[in-house]
Amino acid sequence: MSIQYNFDELVDRSHTHSVKWDIVPPNAAKDTLPMWIADMDFPCAQPILDALHKRVDNRIFGYSNYHSDEIKQTVTDWFQRRFEWTIHKEEMVFSPGVVPAIAFLLHILTEPGDGVVIQQPVYYPFADKIENSGRRVVNNPLCYKDGAYTMDYDDLDRKLADPSVKGMILCSPHNPVGRVWTAAELKQVVAIAQKYDKWIISDEIHCDLIRRGFTHQPVLKLCPEYRQRIIVCTAPSKTFNLAGLQMSNIVIPNEAYRARWWDITMNEFSIASANPFGITAMMAAYTQGEAWLDQVNAYLDENVAFMRQYLQQHLPKAHMVEPQGTYLVWVDLRAYCSDAKKLEQLMLEEAGVYFDEGYIFGEAGAGFERFNIACPRRILQQCLERMTKVLQSLIID
Repeated sequence: MSIQYNFDELVDRSHTHSVKWDIVPPNAAKDTLPMWIADMDFPCAQPILDALHKRVDNRIFGYSNYHSDEIKQTVTDWFQRRFEWTIHKEEMVFSPGVVPAIAFLLHILTEPGDGVVIQQPVYYPFADKIENSGRRVVNNPLCYKDGAYTMDYDDLDRKLADPSVKGMILCSPHNPVGRVWTAAELKQVVAIAQKYDKWIISDEIHCDLIRRGFTHQPVLKLCPEYRQRIIVCTAPSKTFNLAGLQMSNIVIPNEAYRARWWDITMNEFSIASANPFGITAMMAAYTQGEAWLDQVNAYLDENVAFMRQYLQQHLPKAHMVEPQGTYLVWVDLRAYCSDAKKLEQLMLEEAGVYFDEGYIFGEAGAGFERFNIACPRRILQQCLERMTKVLQSLIID
């Protein structure tokens, strides 16, 4: 019989060197609630904790070998079981995170000055890594119509047709707007990339966190005919709340790309060994963590329903973009405050709520807030109550 987890439990994370809880802007109100960075306030699955305790009892934490058949079989079995996606073990490489992987891949796939397509509003480290490496951000903005987001394929075609644009970073599921792209949508993206022989880096880190009624489609499974130009970034970190253990699995089918990966990560930057706790936690998660994950997804579905009802009742002019995946909820608050900087100030200084502000995901995100709802419901309720108290007097006629 599987363990029944209590996600209503409040775990005190203060003074644990938590980025989420211990780093607060200096102008924030006292006791500000952190709803920003994407980690969960839920304890990890018990099998993960048991495996880590056992690993500690071994008492030695030396260099660890990621490239063992057992480790890679554990990862490939997970994706086969959950998505019917067959990953060849030799195509997997280690990265301490998906963002570092994207930084490495930009050096492998591009030269300074090259253009890289992203679809804003999108996870802001994409633009940071492109710009900080001397490459150019080429925006293929998502279309926001009737409260929902779709892709602009005509614009994507124009952007990828440019010879100076070398490829695109795809966010699937999409952070922050919560879209779980359909098979038809993903196939159309791949068809355009294939038309111009452009590569795709697909960030699928949120693939296991899907709302009821939706299904994640691994792009490499959908489009095996273009596998030599697709790289997929995966990790157990978001799924099982293991971000601090710095464990990601990057799938690179192209042998030449993998050779360059080794040159850069190992020979240049000495990224060779995975954290022994990261390996232990990942293996426990992928072999014994499904019951916990299923319960987390059900709890997140309930948090979404609670938030939807609360906003409809108390902030009816706010629009919650219906999340299909991730534990991040994207909310349009422009009817209450059209000045993004003022909205940020109000939330931090008066409401005492710390969000990832919409404008950091691109200009189209100004006036939106990204809520991290992977928290006990009473924390989510407190956040909504604080926000409502401030915003109810700010309606724009």
